[in-house]
Order: sequence, then structure tokens, then C-alpha cells
Amino acid sequence: MESARLWIHSLLFFIFIIASLYVLDTLVISNRLTTHYQNIQLKKQPQLPLRFRSDGTFKILQVADMHYGNGMVTRCRDVLESEFNYCSDLNTTHFLRKMIHIERPDLIVFTGDNIFGSSATDAAESLFEVFAPAIESGIPWAAVLGNHDQESTMNREELMSFISLMDYSVSQTFPMDPMEQQPMTNIDGFGNYNLEVRGAPGSYLSNSSILNLYFLDSGDRAIVDGVRTYNWIRESQLSWLRGLSKRFQGQWKLTDQSVEIPPFPVMNPALAFFHIPIPEIRQGPIKNIVGTYREYVACSLVNSGVLKTFISMGDVKAFFIGHDHNNDYCGNLEGMWFCYGGGFGYHGYGVAGWPRRARVIQAELGKGKEVWMGVEKIRTWKRLDDGVLTKFDEQVLWDIHSSR
Repeated sequence: MESARLWIHSLLFFIFIIASLYVLDTLVISNRLTTHYQNIQLKKQPQLPLRFRSDGTFKILQVADMHYGNGMVTRCRDVLESEFNYCSDLNTTHFLRKMIHIERPDLIVFTGDNIFGSSATDAAESLFEVFAPAIESGIPWAAVLGNHDQESTMNREELMSFISLMDYSVSQTFPMDPMEQQPMTNIDGFGNYNLEVRGAPGSYLSNSSILNLYFLDSGDRAIVDGVRTYNWIRESQLSWLRGLSKRFQGQWKLTDQSVEIPPFPVMNPALAFFHIPIPEIRQGPIKNIVGTYREYVACSLVNSGVLKTFISMGDVKAFFIGHDHNNDYCGNLEGMWFCYGGGFGYHGYGVAGWPRRARVIQAELGKGKEVWMGVEKIRTWKRLDDGVLTKFDEQVLWDIHSSR
């Protein structure tokens, strides 16, 4: 009798275990292992092609060195003592939102050190946070890598691939071969690509590229003759750039002879964006400095001829960099303008009492008698995160009617 009772209890316990496992599998485990196709979200595509506005302008917001960590728990560096207790990565986020709101750019460009790898526990989570204001705005945005981005949980290729798949991103891991329409994976680095900007709506150039934007991976660190230095833009990248520039030059022809012929050269202007300064800036001489030069130029020991390449190409009118947070100036090297973005992020180093800042670049079209023409002028200015977003240091970098 006792043995029968034990057998029944064992059977009931066995049935209970089987039933519990079934319920657990049905309600919890299966839901996590099953792909629910209705929940899959495709990338939200930006409105393309990029083009000038109907008022003849195209505006770019440059965001340099955000140095994002883990959001609210990541403290600010180099701020006033009165600001420290309530200052975190969220200050960087708020600054970006305010800049997007006041400037309403057509493109947002992040020029590297978007996350500070050693402070970012999970690279993907930090990337979602750092680019959130851009994504929320729906504005197309592009990014290159700095020397700190890969110090978290992703390598450089993984980072650029991830960034390229984010909502409204126009970033690319590799440039596209124009003939084969395949990624060119034989070029050094990750994040070499170009974007074309078309003319204003209703103009005879509305379907033509009239402004080219070049993005380059300047790398992170390297060892040269046993000495640790910063990386540099390699010959494979410059060779690709020269070929790209040559292909763009003179590519459009006027087919409608009834419209006014523009007094502009066929070579369309271009701008370049990358993170680490080139050695030519440190070597100088730099002329016509506008802004603050308060930090030694941190660059590679290797001069790969970037400036010489830009000058020989003829279309690059200015290039924009980051890396040295305490420099926010524009300067002229052998007729070529370059500009620092200035430190944007609050977790990056800076100077207490010296507000974080951002740079804006605006290309402007020339006006014919009735229609917009080609690019006539490129100007830039900066804004401070000082409570009122003070606009300052406005200057013209290139004018078609001047020598460059």
C-alpha cells in the first residue's frame, strides 16, 4: 500500500514537471527563440538625393569629438566645479539637439571619436545614444571614425558597418566601384566614401552633382620605426580620391541651350572630412587664422602627401578635422583652407570655462537672372554651448570670384 502511494506521488510529480516545462517553453522560451516577422524593423532611409534648398543653400553641421561613454552615468571632463555634479554625456546630447534645432542643417557630419571606447561598456548601445538626436530629426547624417571609437566592443570595420545600417545614415564602410557597382574593399581603412549634392529644385542643375563631399578614414594608431604615432591617410585612399575627382570633373554638360549659360567653371567644388590632422598643419606656415589655436597639433609622423593631393586635384576647397579639442580655428595652407570643428562632447578633454562648440558649413549657389546656378561661395561659422548658442567667427572660405 505504501509503495503504491509513493508510486502515485512520483507519477504526479513527473506529470507536474512535464507540464511546467511545457508552459515555460510555450510562454517564455519559444517567444524569445521565434522570429516574429511583424517586429522586424528595416532601416529608415534618408531623403535622397542630397540637394540644395530652393533658397540656394546647403548647410552642414560638423560635430567633432563627442567622446560619448555610457550616457547619464558618464561624467564630464574639464568643466567648472559648479557644473560638474550635474554634468554628464546627456549634456552632449542636449547640445546636439539644440544645434539641430537652431541650424536645421541639410546634413550632419560626425568627424570621429564619436564614442570614447574606454568609457563605453557596449559600443552598439553608445552609438545608438550618440546618434539619437540626428536619427530623431530625420536629417541625413554621415560619420567617420576617430582614434578612440574602436576601443570598446567593436573593431573599426564592425563600427562602420553598424553605423551605415542605422536610421537615416548615409555613411558607407567602403566606397563603391562606379563600374562594377561593388564595394571597393582593397582601399585602406573603413569609412572612405563620397556623397554628391545636386542642384536646387527647378534649376537646370537639379539632376546634376554640383558639390562633392569626400570622407576619409585617418585611422587610429601606428608604429613607425619603433615609435608609436598616429595613423595617416594611405596612398590607396589618395589614389581612389584622385580617380574619383577626375571622374567628377566636367561630368555634366548643358543640354538645354535656352537657359542662361553659367559663368562658372565645369569643375565642381568639393569638401573633405576626416579626423586626425595632417602633418602639414604642424609644419606650417599657416596663414589667415580665424579662431583659437591653443593646442599643439597631434598628428602622424608620416606625411603621406594629403595636402599636395588636394591641391593637385583642384576641386577640394577646404577640409574639416577634429582630434585636437582645444583648437577651433580655420587656417590657410598654400591656398587650401582647413578648419577644426572644436571639441563638442562633454566627456572629451577641454578647458574649464571654455564652452563646447560646433561648426557649421554652408555652400551657396550663384543666382542667374531667373534660376540658380552652380556653387558660388562656401562660408563657415561656429556656435557655443553657452546658453544662447552664440554665433561667431563667420568667414568665407571660398568664393568663385576669388583666386580659390
